[in-house]
Amino acid sequence: MVKPTGRSLVAANRKARHDYTIEDVYEAGVVLTGTEVKALRAGRASLVDGWCEVDGGEAWLHGVHIPEYSQGTWTNHAPRRKRKLLLHHDEIERLAAGTREKGQTIVPLALYFLNGRAKVEIALARGKKDWDKRQALRERQDNLESQRAIRERRDR
Repeated sequence: MVKPTGRSLVAANRKARHDYTIEDVYEAGVVLTGTEVKALRAGRASLVDGWCEVDGGEAWLHGVHIPEYSQGTWTNHAPRRKRKLLLHHDEIERLAAGTREKGQTIVPLALYFLNGRAKVEIALARGKKDWDKRQALRERQDNLESQRAIRERRDR
């Protein structure tokens, strides 16, 4: 059997980029059971309510929903169990130091397979205020309108 290569996205947390200002991004391995891997390979997962914490020198992923594998039996996993993240010690220390600051948290951004191994992209993030979200939306709309005007002007 040929080993899979490249990156295949399973789930993305698009709302995280809207709700948070992303400061540092890390790639971490995830400790999974067999039925979790099979459910992920079927393309089923949700990062919407996910968050991370550093506890006892280890990073943990909470609230990520990986549904039970449909062909699984009594060996199926709990859909919302906490999962250990595989990071280097200095990365864990940087994340722990960042979360000690007021207003910072660790959020999962994407869950994917990289060369056959399950990875999660996590970010040290700061929560946005409502006016920040409106301003970012307004900037994005203004940018789209200007690009559209440039394109229309060029096509004439």
